[in-house]
Amino acid sequence: MDITNLPPPAFRYNRDGDLIFSVSKDQVICVWFAHNGERLGTYHGHVGAIWTIDVDPTSTLLASGSADNTIRLWDIKTGKNLKTWEFPTAVKRVEFNADGTRLLGVTEKRMGHLGTIVVLDIKVDVEAEQSDEKAMTIVCDESKATVAGWSYLDKYIIAGHEDGSVSQYDGKTGELLFNIQIHELDTAITDLQWSQDRTYFITASKDKTAKVRLDCHYKNPHVLFAY
Repeated sequence: MDITNLPPPAFRYNRDGDLIFSVSKDQVICVWFAHNGERLGTYHGHVGAIWTIDVDPTSTLLASGSADNTIRLWDIKTGKNLKTWEFPTAVKRVEFNADGTRLLGVTEKRMGHLGTIVVLDIKVDVEAEQSDEKAMTIVCDESKATVAGWSYLDKYIIAGHEDGSVSQYDGKTGELLFNIQIHELDTAITDLQWSQDRTYFITASKDKTAKVRLDCHYKNPHVLFAY
């Protein structure tokens, strides 16, 4: 297995670190044993390039987002597609919260549709019926979100935008608390990753820099490091 040429977040470890999940433009999700690279199985169902995946903390559920305008939820053990949510545009990012009971997705701005951050309530049970309803929708009407994730204790949703800025939203209401420019103007943020305790995060941008910042519970979080 060679995952070194896959762009993030095209592969994802589970929390225990014993499984690696990978995606590509061939519409198939693969799972591999981390210790030897042997392929364990595949997940079939998407009909477009798969842009993003995430694994719940218990390694029970897998979520994926695709150019086919869907988020899909999978039973990791059996490969069964448990639920499909449809959207007007492609889904570029998915991420579970700390206990796997909420899932956010970032949808693309395209064809007259504004980009959004959607939140879905999740039952971490392969036998449970998942809700069709969205728990929350945040419309990004200034600059589309390119990436997003949950802060510590799900208190905030932090999003990186196409214009190089970062926004902090209330994790319960979706209210925009503030937006700050951290990368060069109009250089899209391409990735956002958290520390293990989710008290700080790192962003990567098309301005060819990566910046580590304190969690946005500080009113004006400052850059700790820039690379």
